[in-house]
Amino acid sequence: MDEELRGFLKSFARLAQLAEQDQQQPKGKLLAPVLAEHLEIDPGTVPLVVEKFASHRLADANIVLERLISGDPQARIIGLAGQDRHHFDLGDLVGVQGDFGVLGEPSYTTLAVGPGQQQRFLSFGIHLFSTEQIPMVILLRQANPEYGKPEASLEVLCTEEKLVDSFLANFREQLHTTSIYRGQVISFKSSEYSESNAGITFHQREEISAEQLILPTGLRERIEEQVLGIGIHRDALLAHGAHLKRGVLLYGPPGTGKTHTVRYLASAATDHTVILLNGNTLSLVSQASAMARALQPSIVVLEDCDLVAEDRSFGHGPQPLLFEVLDSMDGLDSDADVSFVLTTNRVESLEQALVQRPGRIDLAVQIPRPDFDGRKALLRLYGSKLELPEETVDSVAQLTGGTTASFTREVIRRAILTASIAGVPVTERHVRVSAAELMDDSAALTRNFLGGTEDPDLDSGEPDEESYGSFGWSPLPETRSFGFVTDTESRSGEETPEAKDD
Repeated sequence: MDEELRGFLKSFARLAQLAEQDQQQPKGKLLAPVLAEHLEIDPGTVPLVVEKFASHRLADANIVLERLISGDPQARIIGLAGQDRHHFDLGDLVGVQGDFGVLGEPSYTTLAVGPGQQQRFLSFGIHLFSTEQIPMVILLRQANPEYGKPEASLEVLCTEEKLVDSFLANFREQLHTTSIYRGQVISFKSSEYSESNAGITFHQREEISAEQLILPTGLRERIEEQVLGIGIHRDALLAHGAHLKRGVLLYGPPGTGKTHTVRYLASAATDHTVILLNGNTLSLVSQASAMARALQPSIVVLEDCDLVAEDRSFGHGPQPLLFEVLDSMDGLDSDADVSFVLTTNRVESLEQALVQRPGRIDLAVQIPRPDFDGRKALLRLYGSKLELPEETVDSVAQLTGGTTASFTREVIRRAILTASIAGVPVTERHVRVSAAELMDDSAALTRNFLGGTEDPDLDSGEPDEESYGSFGWSPLPETRSFGFVTDTESRSGEETPEAKDD
């Protein structure tokens, strides 16, 4: 080998050696020495304590942690560099002399704290502080399902074991009483990867007056008394050994106002936390129940719960998911100020489940198709800006017998649209024509989709008294086997204004 080639190989070997040494050198200040200086001991010799909490409590955990640390004016936050920090816990990080043990900037995330309100919170960072003059290190880490960490956590290093235990006990206690969700209207999302807080979304609490909820006489008061009134008299009930938790079932055909009734309850319950579940989020009822217990007074709404009455893809063994829903209701303490409000279009799908799990529902109420006076009230409500003559209200209400609230709303909407297309003001004639078109035989399918009846006997007039019961809603023949008393049964023998008029 000639000297020129030998020199090249030596130079190349030296270059490789230098490159390897450079790779081994940390590209910044290491975490371990910083923690050793703060703790005054090798952090690798200090036991690590991990406290996990639900992913949606990250904002709450930040608030509580800042409150607990605020007594130390010298407290500071440091971060780590590199994606590998998500794979290792704090014990691993202080023992690694590589890139993932290198200091960097703390990570923050923006979270919703109310309807249309957002705030920045720490998502990955290390708090260095002292409590009772003892140094502590706490790594706050948000949940990262993609890294195998479905829960958020605190990772604590401290030389005093009892101090760690008392600090975490205080953290849990304050986390139980502190929540950005308290008194809010929220819903769950089935995906963790969303703009909401780990699958939880805030909703604006609507303002709905009692006059905007058109129900048969006395029905609104009966529902409101059961859902909201019990909490008002909690002391008297508990003193006599009565339970506070309650279940209310709203059932009836689509479009009659079950969801609108729920919105009214949420509007009236200004001091309640309202948790909304529907569709596939009904499978999160256990989490919702736990949250409701922590944030009471609260209301858990399970919309269209008949969708899971026969769903055997969730739950344990052959039980449908509905059994899990009912068991969650029963699992709450008797003094829990929590209302469960269930809605369904097909109450017959729930009957067998309710028979097998009695005592979960305290009140079952059918939300009926509106009667003649109800349809008149709906026309006045939805057409409040049209100033319809009373004659028009009467004739349209008579024409649309057997239809629902959503149908009446569409009559008004279509009248406004027709007038707008023609470029003329909306008149009572547009409302009459809109109603007549929707009630025409050619629009039968559209009418059914909008909440019209599929029963031709109900298309041309009022539902008979025998079908709807004395108060405008009827129990099913099997109602007594449900294990609760329906509103109809509790009011049997009373006479309606319509009966008196007849």
